[in-house]
Amino acid sequence: MSCSALLDTYQNSPRLFQLADRITMPAPNEGGSAQQHIFLKNLRGSSSQFIAAATFIHRTCSQLNHVFICNDAEDAAYFHNTLENLTQALNLFYFPSSFKNRKNFRLLNSSHVMLRTEALSRFSAATGNRAGALVTYPEAVFEKVAVSSSISQNIIHIKAGDEIHPDGLFEKLVGYGFERTDFVYEPGQFAVRGGILDIYSFGNEKPYRIELFGNDVDSIRIIDPETQLSERRLLQVSIIPNMDTQVGDEEKVSLFEFLPENTIIWIQDDELLRERLLTCNEDLELYLKLLSETPRREDEQEEDKLVKKEIHPSEFISAAECFAGLARRHVVYFGHQRPGADAVEMEFNTKEQPAFNRQFDLLIEDLKSWEGKGYQLNLFADNPKQLERLFTIFRDLKEEIHFQPIATSIHEGFIDHDLKLVCYTDHQIFQRYHKYRVKQAYNKN
Repeated sequence: MSCSALLDTYQNSPRLFQLADRITMPAPNEGGSAQQHIFLKNLRGSSSQFIAAATFIHRTCSQLNHVFICNDAEDAAYFHNTLENLTQALNLFYFPSSFKNRKNFRLLNSSHVMLRTEALSRFSAATGNRAGALVTYPEAVFEKVAVSSSISQNIIHIKAGDEIHPDGLFEKLVGYGFERTDFVYEPGQFAVRGGILDIYSFGNEKPYRIELFGNDVDSIRIIDPETQLSERRLLQVSIIPNMDTQVGDEEKVSLFEFLPENTIIWIQDDELLRERLLTCNEDLELYLKLLSETPRREDEQEEDKLVKKEIHPSEFISAAECFAGLARRHVVYFGHQRPGADAVEMEFNTKEQPAFNRQFDLLIEDLKSWEGKGYQLNLFADNPKQLERLFTIFRDLKEEIHFQPIATSIHEGFIDHDLKLVCYTDHQIFQRYHKYRVKQAYNKN
């Protein structure tokens, strides 16, 4: 059984159809039915990501956007990785906080700014069509974002064959906050060497190389910032500046105001979301107080050039504003805590993967037990060699276990009693640390 076959099983389950029916109802601000509060009870392990993935690709939900608010940055990264591995979709975006340190509201993380800018530019360009899904967490929701019109107005579009005026383009880049350097190695830089222009946009993981023939764009390529060599050719690119520094406070709104109307909000724990937002507000107030008491010296140098010069409380939202924004949306809760009495409860019957402590006799006994009950056994591993290793272990122990090897990584294994599925991960079986992957901008270090 492949990932797509597993997701088909989930898509065709009665609960998925019930969930899809509810979240496709017209939202309250469209003059439709009342806001839907849905509590998905008893989702253990990575079963919540399977439900999310099946909903995302469900045919009746094909026009819906989704925002998944996990408890913290790590949970969001694991959730995003699993969702991406299951669906292979290209429009799933990890949406982090802009800052390097959650208690420092000046130092920005270039990779995080790039990821936020990429996601926001894709959503602002959707214009009524589906943009995809954001996976985020409270500290990222705390920051306001630029309104869609501001994003589109600040994008520079360049096509192969276009005629451009280099001096005017350089002036525009500098005006957008780009820094001219000898070589580009982080977002927000551009370099000029003869007829070659390298630009590291905040909307792409790697920089662009634009080759000019006179004033005509001869070719556009993506380059590796480490080797400075071209990788592949493009027909057109969009150069996106750091929107946080390009728009004023009056042009920023909460994420919930920015998102299209056809967006479903998924929350892991609404009480924790409220607590984290209150903590963020307290941290911000304390930081601004410290800044006012210890003014910066004129000769003070910042090692990192990606720094917010001015910080205003109006650039952030309160917990009250957040939940007011949620009032206009359908909300799905997928954590362990029931959100409130008004939520429609949909109960699942799942269980976490047991701990075997590398004792393969226990693993074999467990798998045989489920196989005897008619359950489908699925073992997941990022590396196919790990699946071969399990085959070898079972063969050496002279045990015949019929399982489906799936060369895909999920974060946590689980047992689904409703669908009679066992989904175990190799890293939990072998007690290895499972590292998440987040797209990173290049760092010269």
